[in-house]
Amino acid sequence: MHSQIASYGVVHFTNRMEASVSTIDPRWKDCLRMIQNNIPRQQFDTWFAPISFVSFEESGRLLTLCVPSPFILEYIEEHYLKLFRAVLQRVFGDNVRLTYEVKVDATHGLHTSEEASDRSTQVEKPVYLTGLNTVPQAMQALDSRLRNDLTFENFIEGSANKLPRTVGLAIAQHPRQATFNPLFIYGGSGVGKTHLVNAIGVRLKELYPNLRVLYVSAHLFQVQFVDAKLQNKINEFINFYQSIDVLIIDDVQEFASLQKTQLTFFHIFNHLHQNNKQLILTSDRPPLALQGMEERLLTRFKWGLQAELEPANEELRRDILRYKIRHNGLRIPEDVIAYIAARVDHSIRDLEGIVNALMAYSVVFNCEIDLALAERVVSRTVGEQTHRPTITIERIIERTCDYFSQKQSDVLSSSRKASVVLARQVVMFLAQKHTTLSTTRIGMAVGRRGHATVLHSCQAITNRLENDATFRERLLELETMISQGE
Repeated sequence: MHSQIASYGVVHFTNRMEASVSTIDPRWKDCLRMIQNNIPRQQFDTWFAPISFVSFEESGRLLTLCVPSPFILEYIEEHYLKLFRAVLQRVFGDNVRLTYEVKVDATHGLHTSEEASDRSTQVEKPVYLTGLNTVPQAMQALDSRLRNDLTFENFIEGSANKLPRTVGLAIAQHPRQATFNPLFIYGGSGVGKTHLVNAIGVRLKELYPNLRVLYVSAHLFQVQFVDAKLQNKINEFINFYQSIDVLIIDDVQEFASLQKTQLTFFHIFNHLHQNNKQLILTSDRPPLALQGMEERLLTRFKWGLQAELEPANEELRRDILRYKIRHNGLRIPEDVIAYIAARVDHSIRDLEGIVNALMAYSVVFNCEIDLALAERVVSRTVGEQTHRPTITIERIIERTCDYFSQKQSDVLSSSRKASVVLARQVVMFLAQKHTTLSTTRIGMAVGRRGHATVLHSCQAITNRLENDATFRERLLELETMISQGE
């Protein structure tokens, strides 16, 4: 007979302190010794040593343990469930029931008590905590970080955006339905991804004020993750994100090659999805084209719906212009609207810029908005912006060498000088991130190096990005220079 691990679905907060050493059942110490003998020491210290014994009730065969965070519990149940069950059965006997107390607020000594779900001997997927939508009072207040000016009312519908807009509106009206979870919206820069996901969030807050809705860019998520690591607050970081009802991550492609960030987001994603919490993600490319992303994350991105936001066609651009013109109280002739819509085809942001510029010229110079003025404004404000250079590995090599004051010949050579190696590794990292070249072709372009060298270089830069804030800022500056053709 196998040990039984049952669940009653009870979740509550308690300020019960961890058991002192003198009250620990010696059988739990035996369990720890057996586990330690079966896994590497580092793994034991990371995942099992933080667990503390609370109590064992002989009459009910109920073992209660306290774990520092839901993250640790999820990891143990995903990777060590069979070992854990076998050890408990051997030491405590058959029919033992296991209950966890999970710390939620270490400052106030708060825990949630949760019995583990009933599991068979063959476990095919991890089991996640339920009930974490019940959160401590300290976590109730939440800034959703939404822009209230980006709504469905001013997100003009057209053939280029009809599918994602319709699905987004359905999610906002019925957030508990799991049909489109996650919703993965992708498209180029300036097509309205940020506007649409904000509109979903704003409508959700209007219809369901008590929902915990959070919009966050992938960059900010990464910054928060690194700060949490440096302050030794990873558990609090994960607890917070696992308390969200609707999580919106913008520009998720920025997680590429950030393996530690991806691992943490993987567990957050799993927890939210398992508990029927909505995830909405945006990217500048579809999941299949996301290089540097773990396969298990890419698989999850495809679970719900992938919806492309296409560039606005000329008809939609005219409708957007008309809306913005009415909204700003302007009077612009139809021939001017037609000219702008035909000429400005790069992004919706450019249309907004044109309208703002026309309004400024009209007010400052007290003149009518006509075709001549539109031609002048369009040529000055859009002409250079609509033709940004394609990012090639040659451009990356050139700009990186200039930025780090290194000769290209040295970077492409076998030199092991530290400054040269750093520039070389940055080139490989940026090439993997910003081009479609394979690692083999990247290696060939950077001094005929091998696939393994490219992977090692990318990992070295990833590790440095996750631990060095100054280096992150420098690399972001370099990426901006490369993308803008400076």
